[in-house]
Amino acid sequence: MKVKWLGHASFLITSEKGTRIITDPYTSGGPIKYGDIKETADVVTVSHEHSDHNNSGAVGGKPQVFKGGAPITVKDVKISAIPSYHDENKGKDRGPNAIICMEMDGIRLCHLGDLGHPLSAQEIGQIGKVDVLLVPVGGFFTINAAVASEVSARLRPKAIVPMHFKNDRCGYPIAPVDDFLKGKENVTKVDGSEVEFKADKLPGAIQVIVLKPSL
Repeated sequence: MKVKWLGHASFLITSEKGTRIITDPYTSGGPIKYGDIKETADVVTVSHEHSDHNNSGAVGGKPQVFKGGAPITVKDVKISAIPSYHDENKGKDRGPNAIICMEMDGIRLCHLGDLGHPLSAQEIGQIGKVDVLLVPVGGFFTINAAVASEVSARLRPKAIVPMHFKNDRCGYPIAPVDDFLKGKENVTKVDGSEVEFKADKLPGAIQVIVLKPSL
């Protein structure tokens, strides 16, 4: 499995057989200064209906769009969703959010979308095993660094890839990734936008992998 950070909460995830999934494609403009998404995919996953996460029309290749509901299987990839919320008031402030889980190449990846609250024991159980966790860390619109650390510790993934944080291409009033990294020992800052995971070579201890946006 290859995981390439396009920007914000959008990733291109490619299986060993070449199946391509794009998560939460954004619309460029305003605070979103990442470049336009021009990738093709077999599937687009959308965690919620905000313009910085739901621009499925930008993705080429006539992909199937998954926004939650019944699990689907596309080629060699299984995709499911766990309902959650974009805020701490059960969606009253910002609406619902879908936690997207994918299984491919013997690896289970979880994309938390714009999760806005700590996870309950029931939600942890519904998510189940996680090998690779894509977690928002910027706060304000999502969980902040402290809650992201708590959620990560409870899900116990092998690898964590932070997303949805402030940088020179994201002008939202959210925190930079450094807030999440404080106090964490096993941190790798990749000089690029992509990392590859193999089921038999996953980290033995939780590893935080910080990618550079490709767009």
